[in-house]
Amino acid sequence: MTTNDDQQQPTDVSGLSYEHAREELVLVVSRLEAGGVGLEESLALWERGEALADRCEEWLEGAKVRLAAARDKAEST
Repeated sequence: MTTNDDQQQPTDVSGLSYEHAREELVLVVSRLEAGGVGLEESLALWERGEALADRCEEWLEGAKVRLAAARDKAEST
């Protein structure tokens, strides 16, 4: 797995749990809001944040599908 040298974080977020991705996303947003980082690092943080937000959305969409399936199953019995 490749890493980002500045943050030593895996660049591939596909294996992260929802909780881990959300936690890291909060940290990324905090660093961006705090400022004081250069343009290159800001861009890297932004890209990481986008990937983390997408991963969280994947988890949430999956949860919606599972809940709908469970609801449909419960209603059919």
